[in-house]
This record gives sequence, C-alpha cells and structure tokens, in this order.
Amino acid sequence: MSSSSTVSTTLTDKQQRILSYFRREVDAQMYFKSRVIGQDIGLSAKEVGTNIGAIRDGEFGLTIERWGKSGSITWKVTEDPVSIAD
Repeated sequence: MSSSSTVSTTLTDKQQRILSYFRREVDAQMYFKSRVIGQDIGLSAKEVGTNIGAIRDGEFGLTIERWGKSGSITWKVTEDPVSIAD
C-alpha cells in the first residue's frame, strides 16, 4: 500500500491539507504560525491547531512541536532524518 493511500484513510481532509502544506513548505526544520498556515490553506488558526495533533501523533516523517504559550501558537516542524535521506 502506498504512503498516500495510508494517509487518505487515516487523516481527514483538513488534516491532509495541513500535512501537504508541511511537506511542501518544510526544508529540514522550520517554524510556522497556525494563523499563517490557515491563511495559506483556507482554514482558521483554530482549525489548524485542532487538526495538527493527528499529524503530530502519526508516522508521516515529521516531528511537530508546539512552541509558545500566547494566543498565537507557533509550530516547530522538522523532517525526520529518514525522510530527508529519501
């Protein structure tokens, strides 16, 4: 079974959009604001924050950490070394 088939059966449409955004934008390690992600993919910052957990907890070749405690959450997204080598 291909990776994209697995993704489509385990993630919602919103989660797939967030994952696609990260795969397109991340270059080894980057920081993202929920608000900016949402603006780019047509979701609210709250929708991004609510749905990012499924990606963080899954096996998608990314490590996602929540940074900041203010109302505007920043996410540190790092490609796993195996993904970088592929």
